[in-house]
Amino acid sequence: MKLNAHSLACLFLCVGAVVAGSAVADELAEVSTAFRWLGKNDRVVIEAYDDPKVLGVTCYVSRARTGGVKGTVGLAEDKAEASIACRQVAATVQFNGKLPVQEDVFTERMSMLFKRLHVVRVVDVKRNTLVYLTYSDKLIDGSPMNAVTAVPVAASVPIPVK
Repeated sequence: MKLNAHSLACLFLCVGAVVAGSAVADELAEVSTAFRWLGKNDRVVIEAYDDPKVLGVTCYVSRARTGGVKGTVGLAEDKAEASIACRQVAATVQFNGKLPVQEDVFTERMSMLFKRLHVVRVVDVKRNTLVYLTYSDKLIDGSPMNAVTAVPVAASVPIPVK
């Protein structure tokens, strides 16, 4: 198959968009789940994501990472299973402006191009609580596997909603 200049430009733009939209996580720990002769082992990683619009809230996500040669070079497709726990990690919660009722807060790729992990923040105005949902999607066939967690905010600090 021969690629022309237009096809190559589209490919680089797509890859650039995928990389640019990735969340930055602090990887806290990992445990091996399956030995691989070549490359990294299959493992479960624990990552911390600070909510960029809610200062003082961090989400901890654990998820599978595929090892082997493909996993080591970033070409493997990770499983669509993830767990999430979000917590208030500061004395008070502060907001960077008004929050939409629902917002995709973090995304990270789980395969080279078409599969992504999402963390969505939902504001439960009635209970003054932030609810975080994690799930994965795929361009053609997503997964219904998901996890949810909630962070109650002190009644004296109402959540500013758009």
